[in-house]
Amino acid sequence: MKKQVLVSVSRGETRVALLEATGKPGARRRTATTDPSRGYRVAELYLERRGSRSIVGNIYKGVVDNVLVGLEAAFIDIGLDKNGFLHVDEIVLPGIEAPRRGRGAGKDAVDISELLKPGQDVVVQVVKDPLKTKGARLSMELTIAGRYMVYTPTGEGIGVSRRLDDGERERLRRETAGLDLRGGGAIVRTAAHGATRVDLERELQYLFKLHEVLDRRVAEAKAPALVFQEADLAVRVVRDVYSEHFERAIVDDAQQHHRLISFFTRTAPELVDRVELYEGAVPLLDAYKVTPVVEGMIERRVDLPSGGYLMIDYAEALTVIDVNTGSFIGRGKGARLEDTITKTNLEAAEEVVNQLRLRDIGGIIVIDFIDMARARNRDAVLKSLRKALDEDRTKTFTADISKLGLVEMTRQNVTEGIREIMTRPCPTCHGDGVIRSEETISIEFERRMRELALANPDTEAFLVQMNPRVSGEFTGHGGRVLDELEHQTGKRFYFEGSEGLALDHFAVTFEGTSSEVLERAVPFRVGDELLVEIVEPHMYEADYGVAKIDGYIISVRDAARLVGERLMVRLEQVDRTAAIAVPLDGTPPTGEPDDDVQSAPRRRGRRGGRRRSAEKEPAPEQA
Repeated sequence: MKKQVLVSVSRGETRVALLEATGKPGARRRTATTDPSRGYRVAELYLERRGSRSIVGNIYKGVVDNVLVGLEAAFIDIGLDKNGFLHVDEIVLPGIEAPRRGRGAGKDAVDISELLKPGQDVVVQVVKDPLKTKGARLSMELTIAGRYMVYTPTGEGIGVSRRLDDGERERLRRETAGLDLRGGGAIVRTAAHGATRVDLERELQYLFKLHEVLDRRVAEAKAPALVFQEADLAVRVVRDVYSEHFERAIVDDAQQHHRLISFFTRTAPELVDRVELYEGAVPLLDAYKVTPVVEGMIERRVDLPSGGYLMIDYAEALTVIDVNTGSFIGRGKGARLEDTITKTNLEAAEEVVNQLRLRDIGGIIVIDFIDMARARNRDAVLKSLRKALDEDRTKTFTADISKLGLVEMTRQNVTEGIREIMTRPCPTCHGDGVIRSEETISIEFERRMRELALANPDTEAFLVQMNPRVSGEFTGHGGRVLDELEHQTGKRFYFEGSEGLALDHFAVTFEGTSSEVLERAVPFRVGDELLVEIVEPHMYEADYGVAKIDGYIISVRDAARLVGERLMVRLEQVDRTAAIAVPLDGTPPTGEPDDDVQSAPRRRGRRGGRRRSAEKEPAPEQA
C-alpha cells in the first residue's frame, strides 16, 4: 500500500499526517491540475505543541523517591511535576539475575526493596507519557531507536519484528548474523524490510555513537536530569513508518526539511530524494484536504458511507463506540433487516479502525455492533475488523463478538491522543458532558430563599442575583412560583443578573424594605425609551412581541410579526419582572434603526436613565 507523509510546521505546533492509498483509480495518475489528495485518505494524525511535547523515549537520570513493596514498584523523581512509575519487572541492574516477584516467580523471588533504595540514582527511560492523573511509566531497559533497528545496551541477541512475513524475517536473520553488538542486543524493525547488511551495519555505528553520548551525559549529570531527548515529532514519525512503500515526505518548513534530510543522510541516503519541500500557495494540509479531518477529531458522530453512523463516547478507563443504521434502510426491494444490519456493521468495522488510528484511542475499547442473527455474519464483521487492524502499527488485542453484539478490545496507549491535545475539560460540566438544568437549580435556589427568609425575620425584601434563565423559572407562567413562595414566607424577592453569570450563581446583593429593594431592582420607569430586539411572539397575546433585557420581559404591542427585528419602544406599564411597551412612531420596521431614530432624545430613568438595549446576549457555552 502506497503511503505519503505530510509535515506542517507553524509557530505553536507541528502536525504530521500519514496518507494511505485507497486503491481507487486515480491514486497514481496525479497531474499538476488534479487534486493532490485524490486516491488517498488520511490514516493517522499526530499533533505536537511546544509546551506539551511527548516525552516517550526520553532517558533521565532519576532519584528513587519511594519504594512500595505492596505494589512491587518504585516512584522515581525525574524532574517532572509527577514522579514516574517503575515496576519491578522493568528493573535492570548489573549482575542481578535472580527471578523477581510477579509473572510466575517462585519463592526465591527478589523483593523490590532489595533492588532499590530511596535516594538511589537510576537511569530510566519513559515508555508511556503521563496521562490524566498518572505519572510517566518508566523502564530501566534502555532502548535507542534508529530507522532499521532498536539498540538495547542492556539486552542480548537480535530479534526481528513479527509484523514482517516469514520469508523476510528469515532473510533479515541471515543479514544480522554475526553483527557486533558490543555486548548489547537489538531488535530489527518492520521498516527494515529490504534492508541490506551494509544498511544495518551503518545504522549500528550511528546508534553506538548515540549510546556513547548517553553514557557521558549520565556520568556528568546530577539527578534528576534529562540526559537523552527523543527526536521531534516529524523525525519520529518518518523514522518509524518510512519504508519502501512510501512515495515521499512533503514538508512545508525549510528548517524541518533540512532536519529530515540530515537524518536520512546519516541513516538511509537512498531516501533523501523522497523528501520534498512544499512551496505551494495553498497551505499544505489544506491542499491535501487534511484540515477538515483534523477539525472532525473532536466530534462524537462519524457518518458511514451508506447512511449509518458511529457515536464515540470517552470515559476515564474505556472508550465506547456505538453503531447505528441511521438513514440506511437497505438497498433494493428485496432488502432484509439482517442484510441491512450486516452491511452497516461491515462499514462500521472498517471505520472504527480508521477512527482508532486517527484519534490514537488507547486503553479498553468496547464496540457495540448492531445485533446480527446469523453466526456467519458475525464472523464476517469480526474478520473485517481484524483485517483493518493489520494496518494499525499500535499493539491491539481483540476478543470475539459476544451474544450481545459487543466486541471488547485493547489498544496500547502510549501518548495523549489528538483529542486530548486539542481540547480541555468544559469548566461548566467538568468534562461530564451534562449540566444541571435550570429547573433543578431553581428548586435548589427556592430552598435557599426559604432559609434566607427564616434567618432574617426582620427583613422585608431581598434582591437576589442569578442567571436570568434560572430566575425565569420563578417569574415565568405569570409568576405563580414566585407568588406562592412570597405568600408562604411573607417576604418579597426581586431578581437581577445577566446571561454572563453561571447558572449556579446565587448572591443576595441588597436587602431592606420592599420599596427600597424595588427602587434598586426594577431597571426601568414608565416613559423610558429603549432600543429592543423582538425575540419571540407573546404566548398569550397574539399581537404582542417579546423582548428581553437580562431576563426582564418587555411585551411590545403590534410587534408579533417583527421577530428578529430591532425597534425603538416606549414603556407604558412597568412591573418588577415585566413591562408593556409600544413602538415609537417613525421606527423602521426592519434592520438597523436609522440615524434620525438613533439621535432622538431619550427619557432618562430614575436610576441614571442610560439608554438600554434589549438585544440578545450570547449565552455562555454549555456542555
